[in-house]
Amino acid sequence: MTSSVFADVFETFFDDAAVFPPGNMPMPQAVTDHGSHHRTWYAPTLGPFVCPAERLNELRAVWDGRRPLPLSLLLPGPAGLTALLQQAERISASPLKAVEVVLPVGMPLAEALRMLDDQLAEDVPCYLEVPRGAQQDSVLDTLAATRYRAKFRTGGAEPEAHPDEWELAQAILGAVRCGVPFKCTAGLHHAVRHTDGVLEQHGFRNVLLATAAAADGADRGDVAAVLAQRSSQEVTRQIRSVDPRRLMVARACFVSFGTCSIFDPITDLVALNLMHHLEEKNR
Repeated sequence: MTSSVFADVFETFFDDAAVFPPGNMPMPQAVTDHGSHHRTWYAPTLGPFVCPAERLNELRAVWDGRRPLPLSLLLPGPAGLTALLQQAERISASPLKAVEVVLPVGMPLAEALRMLDDQLAEDVPCYLEVPRGAQQDSVLDTLAATRYRAKFRTGGAEPEAHPDEWELAQAILGAVRCGVPFKCTAGLHHAVRHTDGVLEQHGFRNVLLATAAAADGADRGDVAAVLAQRSSQEVTRQIRSVDPRRLMVARACFVSFGTCSIFDPITDLVALNLMHHLEEKNR
């Protein structure tokens, strides 16, 4: 696979969620580091800086507004979005790259979508966090007829926050079936599936390969098997053997994921010889 293909596959893949757990980086350091990342050879892999709406004042205190800040705004619900959007765009000095919304407990999805339609410009990508469990398929079916995207939670501080490979396979298959692009949040700290203490953490390359398999018509068992693969050598072999066009189709589905450490995924890709071409190209 050529270096240009790898550059395309991983472009804008890593959303900078440094202020979120478990990193919990202080806002001033997170903003400084984000600017530093954009001056590196791996800058093309960076997505937006993800900021919770309740911390916009902190962000305003440390960002001078003279340079654009690619920003994704995270909200606990669709209420009050208009004022927050205006505040965020003044801070970032550019249009928002994305909005991420949690569906409040008890709020019907149709109501949330109406509120978003009333407040959000059509050219701003918006991700709705899809609840786990029985609602998942119906939510994806509803999103399929809209401009909205899905957000899947793939980890957290407790073991129960991590969906197993069968649950995540179902989510990926549902999104691909419905034609709903998605991003992931939490837990995808490294490239390959692994155990971290008591936490079973998915690998972002496993998820990318699983999405490619789902787009090719694989069933739930086959997709789950890809997610469960723990061998770095095997996952690397698989991703190198995939037709580059399939990986780009998968990226159109699996848009990005939030990571509290940009260094972790970059380090993994370099160690697995999947980004050395980019490194050499930009020296």
